[in-house]
Amino acid sequence: MSLLEKASMININNKKMKKSIHNPKRTDIFLIIVLLILISSPFIVNLFNKADVENKQISLYISPRFEELFGTELTEALLQEYRLQNPELLIQVSDAADGNGSSPDIFLFDEGDYGDLVTGSLLQLNTFIEHEADSAVNITEQYAIPLVSFMDLFFYNIDVLTAAGFDRPPKTRDEFLAYAKAVSGNNSELLENTTGTAISLSSRDRQAVSRDIFSWMWATGGDFWPEGDGHALQGKPVLDMRNMANDISFLRSLYNERVLAYGTFDSTGEQRLEEFADGRIAMMIASSKAIPFLRERMGDDAFGITNIPDTGTAGNYNISLSGIYAGININCEHRDIAWSFLVFLAEKAEFFCDVFKAVPGGFSNMIPGNYARDDPFYSKAWGIYETSQIVQGFSKKPGAAAYEGVFLEELQIFFLSNRTAQETLTAIQQRWDEIDNER
Repeated sequence: MSLLEKASMININNKKMKKSIHNPKRTDIFLIIVLLILISSPFIVNLFNKADVENKQISLYISPRFEELFGTELTEALLQEYRLQNPELLIQVSDAADGNGSSPDIFLFDEGDYGDLVTGSLLQLNTFIEHEADSAVNITEQYAIPLVSFMDLFFYNIDVLTAAGFDRPPKTRDEFLAYAKAVSGNNSELLENTTGTAISLSSRDRQAVSRDIFSWMWATGGDFWPEGDGHALQGKPVLDMRNMANDISFLRSLYNERVLAYGTFDSTGEQRLEEFADGRIAMMIASSKAIPFLRERMGDDAFGITNIPDTGTAGNYNISLSGIYAGININCEHRDIAWSFLVFLAEKAEFFCDVFKAVPGGFSNMIPGNYARDDPFYSKAWGIYETSQIVQGFSKKPGAAAYEGVFLEELQIFFLSNRTAQETLTAIQQRWDEIDNER
């Protein structure tokens, strides 16, 4: 290498050294930019990831009854928990007033809505259930997951019965009628605005017939699908003409003796609960779900619960369970996701029982919660449940409203006419058979 070349190289290196020595600001700016990129890159990545998740997020809607049955606070807590576990999914309550006409993907409903929804709106869940059980379980068609169950009980106002001269609740129908007449006919200051009992049969109350009519029939051993009956084995309801004639005759006697609160065919069960809480009704049938409400309104010493009065003869004491259920819309596009939400709810069944202080609480594997063992009200209700036989009403059958509507129409005619109980039951059975034949 020539001396000139060496000199040239040295000169170049010197220039580079001088350039770097004399330009520190440019280096600092470069380092600052690098640091800013390193610091901000996680946020940029997260921003894009979040946007990507939002773009991929699947939305499902649940029926507005979710908030009605569970309350706004519990509903929001459940949905938030599910979203945290499944950030790619968005479950939200459908706005019934938004005007878009879209149906919810997931239904939450009670006994009163079951019959209508099962007629063409609910997806059959057997495939999901069998897959969950990891075996070919032999089960009947199932369209909903039961979350919590209740039973009907006899409620009585202790102070009102005491004022009427009674120190215990009635055990038989004869005693019940005597108690109701004593209260309704009493003009004392305490009882002048109180009626003996109430039946609420408004069409707005979808559980009215089951609660205020059928529960009396079940309490004496009645069953619309008796074992061994050929008609019943085909899934068709059957009336026990002899025994059920006594049942509806008893109900008409309540109407004729004027011991029922005003508005028998116009009032709802919720309205009657308010009247009972205010001391305007002495005795009534209501769901075990009402116990927490009445304890808060009246106090523990103001009312009691017991069996529904029967005929006084030995026999089965039957009850029918009502409940809260979750189901999938048959038109839901994301059925697997909807099922995962149903599983999420089902896993919280024990929690729901505790929230509602539900008796009996579940639908299978009945184990009482601590509240049902330790609390006098709920332990009393549990004791009634344990000595009862469970029978099926119409609620889970397609067209339930039609069967119950027929019974109510004919019963109203029976109350207001001279038609006999046998003629009334015959008319009901004929119309029920017509419904069955049309299916």
